[in-house]
Amino acid sequence: MAVKTNYFVLKEKAIPEVLLKVVEAKRLIDTGKAVSVQEAADAAGISRSSFYKYKDDIFPFHDNSRGMTVTMIIQMDDEPGLLSEVLKSVADYHANVLTIHQSIPVNGVASLSISVDVLPDTGDISEMVEEIEEKAGIHYLKILARE
Repeated sequence: MAVKTNYFVLKEKAIPEVLLKVVEAKRLIDTGKAVSVQEAADAAGISRSSFYKYKDDIFPFHDNSRGMTVTMIIQMDDEPGLLSEVLKSVADYHANVLTIHQSIPVNGVASLSISVDVLPDTGDISEMVEEIEEKAGIHYLKILARE
């Protein structure tokens, strides 16, 4: 019987330190700054067994998202130009907007759902999300799906 694999998207602050160190060790190997797993594990501050235990289970969001569709929901103030700023961020990262829906604002706050296609030349999606979250007038951003 095949075991179903579930995937989760987490903010960095919710990930255990050992998993973040595995990502760092993988980066050191990928960039050639470490020539062996032992060297990368030592530099990241983890054991080699921890690296091997988790190496196939954690990836930075941007590494795994090329060619994917990412759907986000954003709660934002009903301010002229704010939607344009969000869309400009998407354009600046070279992601392609597939769908967009903004609700009628209630009490000055609107909900926006947006699906973007992550293209081969798209920048780091996690940086794009962070940039959008930091805009004045954005209350909440959540990644709903990644397909």
